[in-house]
Amino acid sequence: MEPPATDTAPLRVLDVSGTDYRRAFELFLVGTDEKPRTHARLSEIASALPRRRVLLDLGAGDGRTTAHLARYFDRVIAVEPSAAMREKLRTTCPEALVLPEPLDRARPPESADLVHLSHVLYYVPEPGWLATATRALNWTAPGGTLLIVLQNPDSPCMRMAAHFTGVRYDLRPLRDRLRAQHPSHGYALETLALHYRTPHLAEAVDVAEFMVNVADLATLDPRPTRAALTAYVREHFSQPDGTYAIGHTQDMLSVRRAPA
Repeated sequence: MEPPATDTAPLRVLDVSGTDYRRAFELFLVGTDEKPRTHARLSEIASALPRRRVLLDLGAGDGRTTAHLARYFDRVIAVEPSAAMREKLRTTCPEALVLPEPLDRARPPESADLVHLSHVLYYVPEPGWLATATRALNWTAPGGTLLIVLQNPDSPCMRMAAHFTGVRYDLRPLRDRLRAQHPSHGYALETLALHYRTPHLAEAVDVAEFMVNVADLATLDPRPTRAALTAYVREHFSQPDGTYAIGHTQDMLSVRRAPA
């Protein structure tokens, strides 16, 4: 059933541990090509590493990507502060050593050949990005790689988030600050074009709501309405065949730490 255009209810602030968030996330996963395309690229990155002793996945979530990467490494360490996500993570990737602390309090027992920081910086105020990335880089073994993944600032998904919240994420300034502090490391920024598709407007709006759930949404007063989001989805994401497609191109920043 299509959502009514007159729905004046404000957009929901989705709790990561709540059922509404999990439902929207599952809808997103069903309709996106993100996992197969991202996992294929991650396999290439892992295979090219000079050593593959330890994987450190920061903000591992439900562990699907952790489990995919785990096959390339001898040992796996996962940091995940959400209890609900940790429960799934332990089932999905039972071989991982799971640390429950937030990133700023986590103490991994050893450095890693690949440190994976994927879609985590949304939950870190931007002034803290450099400190978070530096902490992750300190956990990266010499010759290893820190991989930071985030939405591309010019993707349709991010343009929508900026339209409703004013928030626009961009990894390029972080790359430049890291390079200024650590010029001996190698840096590469690539993009991966991804798309979410669905034949149902209601599901497209639910996923769009999930996508605009950036940190600043909770601070807006008033929050944007569901009707406004529905109108935006109809205008920007409708396809000639009656389906809906939301592009969510992501950036992948690789930092190859200099050998010892």
